[in-house]
Amino acid sequence: MHICFLIHNAYGIGGTIRTTFNLATALAEQHDVEIISVFRHRRVPFMGAPPGVRITPLVDRRSASPDYDGDDPRYAQRARVFPRADGRYHQYSRLTDERIRQHLSGLDADVIVGTRPGLNVHIARQAHPAAVRVGQENLTLSGYGLRMRHEMRHRYPSLDALTTVTEADAHAYRQLNLPGVRVEAIPNSVPAASVQPADGTGKLIVAAGRLTPTKRYDLLVTAFAQVVAAHPDWQLRIFGNGDATGDAKQSLTALIRELGLSRKVFLMGKVNPLEPEWAKASIAASTSAKESFGMTIVEAMRCGLPVVSTDCPVGPREIITDGVDGRLTTSGDVDGIAAALLELVGDDELRRQMGEAALRNSARFDPARIAQRHLDLWSDLLRRGPVRRSPGAVRDAAHRALTRSFDAAHTLRSAAGDVRKMSKQAAAPKERDQHPS
Repeated sequence: MHICFLIHNAYGIGGTIRTTFNLATALAEQHDVEIISVFRHRRVPFMGAPPGVRITPLVDRRSASPDYDGDDPRYAQRARVFPRADGRYHQYSRLTDERIRQHLSGLDADVIVGTRPGLNVHIARQAHPAAVRVGQENLTLSGYGLRMRHEMRHRYPSLDALTTVTEADAHAYRQLNLPGVRVEAIPNSVPAASVQPADGTGKLIVAAGRLTPTKRYDLLVTAFAQVVAAHPDWQLRIFGNGDATGDAKQSLTALIRELGLSRKVFLMGKVNPLEPEWAKASIAASTSAKESFGMTIVEAMRCGLPVVSTDCPVGPREIITDGVDGRLTTSGDVDGIAAALLELVGDDELRRQMGEAALRNSARFDPARIAQRHLDLWSDLLRRGPVRRSPGAVRDAAHRALTRSFDAAHTLRSAAGDVRKMSKQAAAPKERDQHPS
């Protein structure tokens, strides 16, 4: 089977890249696999090229490269196929529209898989008619606005199937009522750890992920203060970079200092690979307000760690079996998080049993097993044969009209925001005059 993945930028770093590489590597053992990367900004992929997989870049952003595309006049023109509602729209152009169309239309593939909404739209509109078209959704439907949902309802019926990473999100996408589109939940894959599993003796709790407000590390740190009060020989290490502003890291550092935990809680920055750090610990923690899946939860479990996680929408409850291989706590409940951590910290045998269960149960996310689930779906679709549905002239006209209304509303909101900003700037000197220092 010839399988192609269309991805934003295979040369960067991120969860979608990692999961695509994991799946592609497993598939490449028996199939012809290609990753089509819309952009290229470095010579080799940051996360390492998956073995046995071809990577085909379409637009070269390397200014020193002889293939540099930044001087092409189409590079500066707005995209017409890639939807404005996708958060990456500002990076796309008439050039990407054309390069994607050229490559997809001439691609002799059995299956073409998109990895984000804007690219799923490209596949729906431009993929070779003989190929099965599959859209992957790596984020939750609730994270998209009305405009993106409108785009999905209009374009996704031209897909053969849509896959999500959780059953909860598959249910949400089915409510879009996409005629004839098969919606299936297939989780992300995580390879077996390349290190010895944790033995449960390290007096260490580990969390990992970007230092953003959504991860709610403030809850974890506050809960850990209760843990260390009863067990002062334990530590907490948090791995991950901060956001672009650095505000989240500063706030977290201030909280650690305020709680007197500077010698107990450590912000470790980004570490690659992370597996050796998981293996040093005895418990993993995740206190996010929301997750589209929970890759770090699975990674920790594959290293033999029980995971204490908030039962946030939508991923953790589909990964952790509460009381068996980890604990699920109410989202936002500091005392609940602390109680779950204390239960495991204070019981060596329970911690060992849950760690063994985590290692055993997480094997269901092995790339070979996940790859087979995708293959089963694609083989079924190929037997049925690709289904081609055109929205039709009337629906296309209605879609364009509604899209224009979204654009007009966005323009008005932007203008109103500019006016408010200018008003504040104009008022600022007057306020200073009225309140001299």
